[in-house]
Amino acid sequence: MKQIMRLTTAFLMMVVLFITGCASETKKAAPAAGLSNGGLVVRMLDVGQGDALLIQHGGETALVDSGDVGARDKLIAQLKKAGVQKIDKLIVTHAHADHIGGLEAVFANFSVGEVYDSAIPGSTKLYRDYLKTVKEKKIPFHAAKDGVNISVGAAHIAFFSLPSPIQEEGKPDLNNNSAVFRLQLGEFSMLFTGDIEQAAEEKLIGRYGSKLASKVLKVAHHGSRTSTSTEFLRTVKPETALISLGAGNDYGHPHQAAIRRLEQSKAKVFRTDQNGTIAIEADGKQYQVKGEK
Repeated sequence: MKQIMRLTTAFLMMVVLFITGCASETKKAAPAAGLSNGGLVVRMLDVGQGDALLIQHGGETALVDSGDVGARDKLIAQLKKAGVQKIDKLIVTHAHADHIGGLEAVFANFSVGEVYDSAIPGSTKLYRDYLKTVKEKKIPFHAAKDGVNISVGAAHIAFFSLPSPIQEEGKPDLNNNSAVFRLQLGEFSMLFTGDIEQAAEEKLIGRYGSKLASKVLKVAHHGSRTSTSTEFLRTVKPETALISLGAGNDYGHPHQAAIRRLEQSKAKVFRTDQNGTIAIEADGKQYQVKGEK
């Protein structure tokens, strides 16, 4: 009888060990396959009629613009959903409200490591308050211009700039002097264009030519008809184009002429008014695009 009990106990111990071992293997199982696993993620956040893009790689984060004032809560919610705890680099393409309106909320919710700005000053209180906050918090401030190179994790950012600012009515035009830069990780590349229009596109083509070529294009000025010219698309050669805009906006964005030019270029178009926040996941060789809607 004792021998039977010993055998039974030994058998039960083997069962327990087997179950425990299986459980350990389950915990150690590899995460689901996906390009975002440790790779680069770029999100065009759905902030309505404005721009806000988030770049994450290697534990570092860059925020490009911040949408308009009315989208502050939506912006912060999306940043927190993406796991953002700190903004290592803040890139401000230009001083219009639909690009800097959320900065006050960004500074209130996150620490910011460095600021890269087009260095074309705005005249609004919103812009002055932003500069005041940067100064008070002693955040390093840099002009986003040709020759400035930064990184987000292992992803590389190179800024482009015009030979001289484009003027409108005797002063620099904010849209056309937007900070423009190219993000690259391995074979993946994305061109960020702020709100530049055809005048700036032509000057950039003349200065940089094929260096502008990128797999993904952040369409300038929310799909305005005065941006995204045929010549610019021929130079950039995008496979994918992203447009940030609000549904039913008063500006008629995206304009059909711009959409037609994008279609002719064979670029696949994603829009925040139709797709919600748009996420690009890249591993340096492949990339995939998906919308949250």
